Amino acid sequence: MDVTSLQLIERIFQTVVPLVAIVGLGYIYARRSHVDMSVANRINMDLFCPALIFSVMSAKSFDLVTHIDLAIGALLVVLGSGLLVWPLCRLIGVAPKTFVPPMMFNNSGNLGIPLVVLAFGEYALPAAVVMFLVENLLHFTVGMYIMDHRTHPMTLARNPMILATVAGLIWSLFKLPLPMVVHTPIDMLGKIAIPLMLFALGVRMTSIDFSNWKPGLWGSFLAPLSGLLIAIPVTFALGLDQQQTAYLILFGALPPAVLNYMVSERYNQEPQQVASIVLISNMASLAIIPLTLAFIL
Repeated sequence: MDVTSLQLIERIFQTVVPLVAIVGLGYIYARRSHVDMSVANRINMDLFCPALIFSVMSAKSFDLVTHIDLAIGALLVVLGSGLLVWPLCRLIGVAPKTFVPPMMFNNSGNLGIPLVVLAFGEYALPAAVVMFLVENLLHFTVGMYIMDHRTHPMTLARNPMILATVAGLIWSLFKLPLPMVVHTPIDMLGKIAIPLMLFALGVRMTSIDFSNWKPGLWGSFLAPLSGLLIAIPVTFALGLDQQQTAYLILFGALPPAVLNYMVSERYNQEPQQVASIVLISNMASLAIIPLTLAFIL
């Protein structure tokens, strides 16, 4: 094995192991003692994640124009994945409302942001946040519409992450100053979001239900496949550079977001089946993500 191959393996190892370690810690801790993450998850969604989004987007180094093509690519991957998988639902024997959203809305927050940062460095954080914002925005619009066609637009306007995005865009576009005394606490709060996401994912994995293993197994295969089938041609169509191509391919290979389970529970849309799809797919990603990293690195 040559030096380049060893360096590649080392980089993949250094990227994946810290993520697995934090997720594993959450899983072990939840197995040993009862953990109710509902309050922590709500605070993370309402405060820490919005702080992370605003902190990154309001920074002087964030250039929205640079990431426009990447944002379009992420949008096409999310929507294209749903269109690819929708006709297969009858074959699999599962309702489209149950199966399609997890195939569309990937784990770009809990897993995607830390994965991109560990694989490519801190300078890649703005790109990771842009893809997360696109996926999250589509989840709270298209995703909610799939679940309930009567979803009111005002629910989007009240979402803290959407509000943080709008505020971050204003700061970025108009290059407004942000005093350090304000930026520092926001940045500190934002740094809580990523490890808490990973820990919460580990806790959630203790509730996996293997009685619904068939949709979960299909999901673990179709989620990355549908994403990659869209992401790879899109990178050529948009003319993305090598770095952005790597980001988008990794985005396409991500497993379903844990948020899919929370949404299905809220709308009473077969939450146990959705939990199986989400959790089995995230477990399968332990093999899929290193293979994807080997391809793009």
